[in-house]
Amino acid sequence: MVKKLFKITNESGLHARPATILVNVAVNYKSEIMLNALKKTIDFKSIMGVMSLGVYSGTTIEIIANGEDEADAINAIKDKILELKLGKEI
Repeated sequence: MVKKLFKITNESGLHARPATILVNVAVNYKSEIMLNALKKTIDFKSIMGVMSLGVYSGTTIEIIANGEDEADAINAIKDKILELKLGKEI
């Protein structure tokens, strides 16, 4: 199991476009990937789940990957969060 924390710094938060991009990254991995934010845990491979959280700027999120390619999955998601300038790793 691999975990990483991020603080969302984008003014618009985790809105539809970047959420879709991140989910599309996550679905490429066999590992179970979960997103913890705002006292809820959702499947990070579900766009409806991610959008239902309503993650806003300033929110701390935790991404957890568990499975055979967990490290690769977490690193790919981290790289995409940084590339999209959504937030920073903490």
